[in-house]
Amino acid sequence: MSIAHGIRLLGVVGAGQMGTGIAFVSALRAKVLVLLHDQSKDQVARGLALMDKLLSKDVAKGEIQSNEAQEARDRVRVVNAVEDMRDVDMVVEAVSENLDLKRIVFRNFSEKLRPDAILATNTSSISITKIAASVIPEGVSPASAEGQAAAGRVVGLHFFNPVPVMKLVELISAVQTTPETLARARAFAEACEKEVATSQDVPGFVSNALLMPFINEAIMCLEKGVATRDDIDKTFRLGMNHPMGPLQLADFIGLDTCLAIQKTLYTGTSDSKYRPSVLLERMVDAQWLGRKSGRGFYEYIDD
Repeated sequence: MSIAHGIRLLGVVGAGQMGTGIAFVSALRAKVLVLLHDQSKDQVARGLALMDKLLSKDVAKGEIQSNEAQEARDRVRVVNAVEDMRDVDMVVEAVSENLDLKRIVFRNFSEKLRPDAILATNTSSISITKIAASVIPEGVSPASAEGQAAAGRVVGLHFFNPVPVMKLVELISAVQTTPETLARARAFAEACEKEVATSQDVPGFVSNALLMPFINEAIMCLEKGVATRDDIDKTFRLGMNHPMGPLQLADFIGLDTCLAIQKTLYTGTSDSKYRPSVLLERMVDAQWLGRKSGRGFYEYIDD
């Protein structure tokens, strides 16, 4: 049977919350085989445990049958190296929000994977164009047919956290991305039962260019003593009908991730309105990263 996106074997690099979530919806909703890789075996174990927990919950709620859960779980296989993904039709990178790290990962993709594989990044703020440039082989002109073909298969595919719950995927084209790559990436996101919104390749895209300054301003309000933590969050929960306040949301996202994105906005635009809050920087220095570390603006005991 023909598949619009043409993806039968997917690679996911990074088994944190985002990578695990992407593997989960790809296996359960798009029904593709998934090869999952992370350098940390502990992270892989936590990711698989989360996947099992999510599948069990879906069965308990009657959203899927037990055989469907088992089939989805069986579609996910852990591999020890990127080399083991050599035959994937597409790979999604879900590592930390750091340009230098992503460049290393994508150069590795370029060297180890099929030359026609789609190379997608789940970055939430970093330039897709800069990432795409990193896959051009050394000594090859970016303007040559080979250079354009290499960079043209890179695309931004920004899933939102938690991936199994959030309905949106942000689709971002690099300057070099080909129309075919963009169309196939969109079709794949839709096969994962996501709605797709497109953005130009600007710092933060649409989502974080709007969200992160909002969170950063809330942190500055706390830092300046304008209001307490609880009153800041209460204002948005009860006054604006937000499901959670900006400080709780920052904890959920991860304060290190918030800081990395805010720095990308600041350096990418040179606009002082994006300057990260000093309090945010100090909390990350203290490793108070939010829910995932047990402490951020709130405390999470045995969460």
